[in-house]
Amino acid sequence: MLDVPHPLPVPANEPILSYAPGSPEKAQLKAALRAMAGERPDIPHVVGGKEHRDGASYEVRAPHAKAQVLATAHDGGAAMTRKAIDAAMRAAPAWAATPFDERARIFQKAADLLAGPFRMVLNAATMLGQSKTAYQAEIDSACELIDFLRFNVAFASRLAEQPISPPGVRNSLELRPLEGFVLAITPFNFSAIAGNLPSAPALMGNVVVWKPAETQSLAAYHTMRLFQAAGLPDGVINIVYGHGEPIAKECLDDRNLAGIHFTGSTRVFQSLWRGVGERIDRYRSYPRIVGETGGKDFIFAHPSADLDALAVAMVRGAFEFQGQKCSAASRAYVPRSMWPKLRERLVALVADLRVGDVTDFRNFMGAVIDERSHAKLAGWLERMRREGVVLTGGNAPSEQGWFVEPTIYEVDDPTHQIFCDELFGPVLAVHAYDDGKVDETLRVLDATSPYGLTGAIFSQDRAALARATTVLRQAAGNLYLNDNPTGAVVGQQPFGGARASGTNDKAGSAYNLLRWASPRVVKETFVPPTTVGYPFMGEE
Repeated sequence: MLDVPHPLPVPANEPILSYAPGSPEKAQLKAALRAMAGERPDIPHVVGGKEHRDGASYEVRAPHAKAQVLATAHDGGAAMTRKAIDAAMRAAPAWAATPFDERARIFQKAADLLAGPFRMVLNAATMLGQSKTAYQAEIDSACELIDFLRFNVAFASRLAEQPISPPGVRNSLELRPLEGFVLAITPFNFSAIAGNLPSAPALMGNVVVWKPAETQSLAAYHTMRLFQAAGLPDGVINIVYGHGEPIAKECLDDRNLAGIHFTGSTRVFQSLWRGVGERIDRYRSYPRIVGETGGKDFIFAHPSADLDALAVAMVRGAFEFQGQKCSAASRAYVPRSMWPKLRERLVALVADLRVGDVTDFRNFMGAVIDERSHAKLAGWLERMRREGVVLTGGNAPSEQGWFVEPTIYEVDDPTHQIFCDELFGPVLAVHAYDDGKVDETLRVLDATSPYGLTGAIFSQDRAALARATTVLRQAAGNLYLNDNPTGAVVGQQPFGGARASGTNDKAGSAYNLLRWASPRVVKETFVPPTTVGYPFMGEE
């Protein structure tokens, strides 16, 4: 029988809890933080439903309190990856034969579990392991992952649009899983993305080998526990921790690799794509490659922009979660006539930002993820002391944790490298352009960076807004008008970008889910012909 789902209603987005003083959720989260800080689990790989602790151990530490060890995990390498692939392939036939409705119920249950007993667990793990504030953890590890799970089910139920069937024929279309396994490689910065990348292909009937970022191991561990608690069968998602290169190579070398679902750096994604190309004649089928990579996200202000709204957008867009969002604002172009007042406003806003331990709910920012990221950013700060005007910040204290101050530079040259390269930290470069050079500045903005992920345009002039939107058509896959370029919501702003920012397959939408399905069309003729000839062949 063909598995053709019935369309399900589109859900509402999960409400965001405020964690305001005196609220019950704040007390619950603080209790979860205290409990988790004292647990220090020995995190296992989960392969075929069984726990393994093979490979050299590594410590998971709190970025804002680098002496605090939160957990121990293990570097699985090629050997554990081989076991994960084999387990996935054993599970594949039964999972592919599971009706869509049954698969959907598992992920709907996972969403409800996350909205309930797992909410504070995932939030606490994300706060401690990734140095997110309570609000940033809530919108990421709770609300966004809940939305991914619920909306993916609804969108997937509507994908198998049926073809035309003329009289005497019944045509049907079904969405099969890909033939093989999907490799999901997930980043440190969003627990929701880390949960979505393996679960979206699994919802569509695929089996998955999941490699999370080492620095996100704690939240990944609890996310895998969530999937198991929801009833996901053994072997459908197999999680292997550790260094990415040997894990990826083992998967790339396997003829059953059916797809790669990736979020991370442009360099790594290009190396994976190159690896697939070099092995293309080995695979059972052409692997689907879906990736969301880097960004050099912009804010462009027209002379008609609202100054206060622009200033708030620049600060929030650049400095929430320490600028470690692929959508974070990292370059801004503002009119020279507005710049003196805007500069004064920015400096005042940043002066009020508290930076420190995220378990202190008064802090707006925590630490960057690890020593390597901190060293890279410290190098940029040192360079820009010589090449730009420092308006705020510019320091990177590391005694307690990997902290980088919220930093704004004024840079005269709009083609300077700081407007081109992704820094992935709380650093914003601003160029003040001549008011009469709006179109010229738009063209420079469009051509300067190789990325095309997100951007924002601020203007109260409708014609200018339309003009800038047209000129920057290819500069961003998610474009925001009079708002900062971060904060995409599942079901509202499907996320992704092109150019060096990825394949723009829009996570959290039907466009992404279709990448994990292989359509099959079945034609049944009720009364087939019994003669070879056609009417035109008859005698005149």
